Amino acid sequence: MRKLHAVWLAMILIVSACTPVYDNTDEVVRETTDEESEEKAIIPNYDLSDNTYRMILTEGASKISAARGVTTNQMGNRLDIAEFEGGLQRHSKEYYNPEEYYFQPGQFLDDDTLLSWLGRASESNEEGLNPELDEDSASEEEFRETPRYISNIVEQNYLTREGDDDVVELAGLTIGISMRSVYDFQAEGRDYSENISTSESLSKGREYANTILERLREREDLQNVPVAFAIYEEEEDNAESPGNFLSKGYAGGSDNSVGNWEDIDEEYVLFPSDEAEEDHFDDAEIFSDFRTEVSDYFPNFVGMIANGFYVDDELREVKIDIPIQFDSQTEVTGFTQYVYSLVMEMFEDHYSVEVKINSMDQQESLIVKEPGQEEPFVHIYD
Repeated sequence: MRKLHAVWLAMILIVSACTPVYDNTDEVVRETTDEESEEKAIIPNYDLSDNTYRMILTEGASKISAARGVTTNQMGNRLDIAEFEGGLQRHSKEYYNPEEYYFQPGQFLDDDTLLSWLGRASESNEEGLNPELDEDSASEEEFRETPRYISNIVEQNYLTREGDDDVVELAGLTIGISMRSVYDFQAEGRDYSENISTSESLSKGREYANTILERLREREDLQNVPVAFAIYEEEEDNAESPGNFLSKGYAGGSDNSVGNWEDIDEEYVLFPSDEAEEDHFDDAEIFSDFRTEVSDYFPNFVGMIANGFYVDDELREVKIDIPIQFDSQTEVTGFTQYVYSLVMEMFEDHYSVEVKINSMDQQESLIVKEPGQEEPFVHIYD
């Protein structure tokens, strides 16, 4: 029996020695206001790039964010959803350096709080930020005069580590405020829409930022936390390009009002479009030539659109979607190789290019070229 035990022990030691150990996370403690309920959390040891935040994941949490479902329900354009949340993190880098701060989805504003704030002010909802109106009896004119300006609020948390300790604490918040550019409503049995000017959205958004800051400061755990704000203007629900950020401001840990507002000069431009032809003619010509080359190779392709992202009127990235019906995997490979060569030859080097090739709502291949990169990344899906 002892010999048998020795054999089993040897086998266990051999297996243990051969089993790889993956040390790809760092366990920390996230401080809370309740000293008896500290949360354990993990931080990945690797980030996706030098310019991205490492995300804190709370162990055993039933939800990643306190308000996961609000954005999807409040914003009608999927492109707006992606740009609002992703762009908010991009603008947060001005205040919270990714080399020093960790990211965590908002933990303070839950679904009920946000839905209350996004509703209309009323006797039953004093927290509503949108102007008061009895929508059951309001006339068309009353709807137009008092639209629902604000559609969504997103909270993001930024944390730092305390020295060399395995403790992280909240060091800053970012609050995104999304404003409608078009207000759709129904009055007297008919559907209407009202355009909201950018200047009006900007003015209202800054008012909301101060109101939201006042409410955050009412919480003991947020009284001395810096808060950055960014105001976003949505596109229409059926638009093929997302909206854009208008302005950002900041309140230091001891501030009770938002200051240091600065305008944001960003926009997404659809190719082909009249706007692209008028405002970005040279880029529109490059896309037109690219489109022609693709149609020469594959005359029956369904169509192609692209979104160019401009910052301070300079093109930073272009994302191209090519929908084509393929008959075989070899066609996918051949066409991807051809598009790869076009990307190398036709697009300039100072902006990123992403090409998605799709068929029947399924992505077939991906080509990505970053500025300064000699050769694009290419992946063909099985």
